[in-house]
Amino acid sequence: MTEIQGVDSEVGQLNAVLVHRPGPELQRMTPRQAGRLLFGAPPWVSKAREEHDVLCDQLRGHGVRVLYFTSLLQDTLEYEGARDEAVRLAVADTRLGDELRTQLRTYLENLDSEQLCRVLIAGLTPEELRLGHGVVFELLDRHDFVLDPLPNLVFTRDSSFWIGDRVAVASLSSDRRREADLMGVVYRHHPRFAQTRWLYQPDLENVDGGDVLLLGPGVVAVGVGQRTTPAGTERLARRLFGSGLAHTILALPVGLPRGAGPGGPVAISGAGHLDTLCTVVGPDAFLMHPAAAYTLTAHTISPRPDGMRISRPQPFLEAAAQAMGISRVRVIDSGTTPFSGPAGRWDDGSNVLALGHGVVVSHERNSDTNASLEAAGVRVIRVPSSELGSIRGGPRCMTCSISRDPAARREQPAPETAVRSPGAARVPVAAAAVRIPVPGSREASYSGGVPAVRGWPEIGADRL
Repeated sequence: MTEIQGVDSEVGQLNAVLVHRPGPELQRMTPRQAGRLLFGAPPWVSKAREEHDVLCDQLRGHGVRVLYFTSLLQDTLEYEGARDEAVRLAVADTRLGDELRTQLRTYLENLDSEQLCRVLIAGLTPEELRLGHGVVFELLDRHDFVLDPLPNLVFTRDSSFWIGDRVAVASLSSDRRREADLMGVVYRHHPRFAQTRWLYQPDLENVDGGDVLLLGPGVVAVGVGQRTTPAGTERLARRLFGSGLAHTILALPVGLPRGAGPGGPVAISGAGHLDTLCTVVGPDAFLMHPAAAYTLTAHTISPRPDGMRISRPQPFLEAAAQAMGISRVRVIDSGTTPFSGPAGRWDDGSNVLALGHGVVVSHERNSDTNASLEAAGVRVIRVPSSELGSIRGGPRCMTCSISRDPAARREQPAPETAVRSPGAARVPVAAAAVRIPVPGSREASYSGGVPAVRGWPEIGADRL
């Protein structure tokens, strides 16, 4: 049942996405928990589900296969190895203490696959554990969880992303680590992803999928700030160069305070993902607010035989056009000011999902953004977002693209690492980027897939 997966751009014809339908993990949120996550207030869950269903219906109506994470996880947990790993990761939180950890492990091990899947996503309260006891358990507040719910799981783009034919399971901040852990269980054990090679995994330096944009084949932009650290950017760049999946990485500071370094604060509060500032809507077109488009800077990272070279900062649009091999980047005004107080902060108009060249899905509430796109000749498919929009994030955030048609490859000058004689011909991106040795990039411990399971049933895309 293994299927071909892969993504080399943001605008190739979209074939398949991974989503998570909002569920009980959101219903269990209280204002106390909401404040430390991506929520201004607990959302109206039934309405959020309806809006998510409309989004998925629109995707299916345009030929996109929609895979639900809950279905994949539940089926994966039928296998003993996957169950053992999922339980081990769930009880790894040091806040549990030895006694409560043992109780939680026993509880989880006695659940069937459907129940275990629900608890891993929706969390577990002290009342539900019933027989809990010990110091840690007795000191839990009545609003606390023994196992926290995962309300941000709806943002499937954050926890995993694809570059080329490899999957990167993100290394998220500690309060979202379990999202990535569960994604890893599915990618490692589900036969759909058998033989899939890994690019990144959760035990490495912080990298968030919402900060990674594929500007074009071989060109990757990474937002460096609150969620993706400089060290994570470096590690990802090494992996991309070493695997031949990129010839240029653009590192964009999007929330790093002045003077931030390895030992200092990573980012200012309120800074968002790169894909809330910019999305790619065409081979040469970015959706951005001018305030971001003409102030963002980028460091160009390129491979060299002895490691990597990083340039001084230059205007992002200039660096992007140069890396993509085009004369200029066309900017479509999103009509929303990034990070300009509460109104700008919560209106992620730039976060749209391209279904192919010239067709995007956008929240209907982003009226100015949608008008700008249509004026630029882009077809806009509007979806409702009164609740989905209130939890911050757009259609791109809520869909992990796992399969797109390949984008047209542009000709690029040979990189500095290649030996080139005067007058040598320009070489294709793919040829320029293959097998570049980058010292110090250790292999992913989760690389490779698992053998396909004989007799595995086809998973219905619509099954919840």
